[in-house]
Amino acid sequence: METYIQELFAERIGGNKFGKDTVLYKFEKIKRARREAATRRPDLAIIDMGVGEPDWMADDLVIERLNAEAPKWENRDYADNGIDTFKQAAAAYLEKVYGVKDINAMTEINHSIGSKPALAMMAQAFINPGDVCLMTVPGYPIMATMTSWLGGSVHKLPLKPENNFLPDLSKIPADVLSRAKLLYINYPNNPTGAIATEKFFEEVIEFARKNKLVVVQDAAYSALTFDDCKPLSFLSIAGAKEVGVEIHSLSKAFNMTGWRLGFVAGNEKVVKAFATVKDNNDSGQFKAVQLAGATALSHTEITEKTTKKYSRRHSLLVETLNAVGFKALKPKATFYLYCAIPRSIRGADGQSVSFANAEEFSQWLILEHHISTVPWDDAGNFVRFSVTYKADTEEDEIKIMDDIKIRLSKTEFVW
Repeated sequence: METYIQELFAERIGGNKFGKDTVLYKFEKIKRARREAATRRPDLAIIDMGVGEPDWMADDLVIERLNAEAPKWENRDYADNGIDTFKQAAAAYLEKVYGVKDINAMTEINHSIGSKPALAMMAQAFINPGDVCLMTVPGYPIMATMTSWLGGSVHKLPLKPENNFLPDLSKIPADVLSRAKLLYINYPNNPTGAIATEKFFEEVIEFARKNKLVVVQDAAYSALTFDDCKPLSFLSIAGAKEVGVEIHSLSKAFNMTGWRLGFVAGNEKVVKAFATVKDNNDSGQFKAVQLAGATALSHTEITEKTTKKYSRRHSLLVETLNAVGFKALKPKATFYLYCAIPRSIRGADGQSVSFANAEEFSQWLILEHHISTVPWDDAGNFVRFSVTYKADTEEDEIKIMDDIKIRLSKTEFVW
C-alpha cells in the first residue's frame, strides 16, 4: 500500500516513480542471465570474466599493519581530512613510481574513502545548475551521475579504436565548451584498457588552459601496466598541477577494494575544494586503514607481483579467444580486455544468431556457454573480459582457458 512517502522522493532518483521503474540495467540483466544459466545447466560452472575487482587478498604486510594499528587508542577517533603519515606516503609513492617530485603532501594531497566518492565530490565542488562536465565514454559514470543530480549536464566524449581510445577534444562544440567546467579522463582506461601518452596529456593541459577547465584524471589503474609500458602520471607532465588533479586508488594496484582508500593529488585549490566538500560528507577513513595504506604505498613490489599475473592472464586469454575466432589484442594496462563483438555466429547445428548490440552478445555468452562478460554499447559494440577470475594456480589459469576454448570451439564467429 502506497503512503505519502512515495510522493517525497527527490526527482534526481526518480521522484514519485522511485522503485517503480521496470527498466533493467545491464548489471541486473547479467545477474538474471547467470541465474537462468545456472538453472539450465547446474552441472556447468560459470566462468566469471565480468567482475571488476582483484581476485587476491591484500598483502600480508598490509593486513599485519592493520592488525597492529586497529587496537591502538590513538587511532580510534575521527580522521577527518586524513593523517599526515598517509599523505606523506602518497607523495613518496608518486615520486617513486611516477617521478612526480613537486607535490606538497600537506596542501596538494588529501585522502578519500576510495575513488568513487572522490569523483562524486569533485562534481559537488564545481558544478552549478547549467554547467557542463565533459566525460569520456564508455567509462565509470559516477561524476556524470552527480553532475546530473546537481542540475548540470554531461557531454560525452566517445572513445573509439581509430583514435586509440583517446577522446577527440577538437570535436567538442563551442557552446558546450563555454559552459564546461570539468574534464574527466581515465587512463589507463576502464573498460578499454587503453593507455594515455605524454603527448595526449600535454594536449589535455593546453586544452584545459585555453578553455578554463578543471581536469580530473582518474588513475585507478595507472600502476597496472605491463610489457613495454611504464606507469605514467598526469602529474608528471609540466603544467598538470595548474589545471587539475589526479585521483589514485589502492583498490586495484594493491588488491584493497573493500578497504576503501585512495587520494586526490594536484592543484592546491582543487584539493582544498575537494577537502571542503569531503568534510561535509564523511569524517575520514579509519586511521588504522590509512596507516596500512601507507605500508602498501611503500611496498610497490606488491603491485609488480600483481601486474605479472595480469599480464600472463591477458596473454593466455588473447591466445585463447583468437584461437576460436575472435580478434583480440592484448592491452598494455588494466585487467580488462575490450573486444569488438561479432555480427553473428553459426553454431554446430548450422543455425545462425545475429547480435544487434553487445548486450545481446553478452547474454548469449552467459546463457549458451556460461561465460560472463560486461557489454558496452556507448561507442561501438564491445564486451569487456576481466582477467580477475578466480584461479589459485597458473595451472588453474590454463585449465580455465582450455575450458573456454572447448565451450566456444564449435561456434563460427562472423565479423
